Amino acid sequence: MTDLGTVSTRLTQGQRMARGRKTSLMIRLTLAERQTLLAWQRATNIRAGLARRARIVLLLADGMTITDIAAAVGLSRRHTYKWIQRFMQEGLAGLEDKPGRGHHGLLQPPHDQRDMDVG
Repeated sequence: MTDLGTVSTRLTQGQRMARGRKTSLMIRLTLAERQTLLAWQRATNIRAGLARRARIVLLLADGMTITDIAAAVGLSRRHTYKWIQRFMQEGLAGLEDKPGRGHHGLLQPPHDQRDMDVG
């Protein structure tokens, strides 16, 4: 049986547990992809989500782990990995929002009620 004091002492004497997972997931960006992602990251007239996704891909291409990327951009590992997967499958287009997401505007009354004169 191991004494808890012994385990604690071993950990504090330089034998630390590994932080984060090392990933074998690597991507290589073309020059055009890197330039586009950098432009998206710097742009002020672009949705914040798209700029964040560009940063995720750039950090992965620079060798950062998924755990560290998630912490840097403020997303969970699961969502960070989702965007990496979409980029790997669909390229830059995969980082865009899918149709049907977001605000859809106000409901319109039925057509026959809109044409009625009031008064």
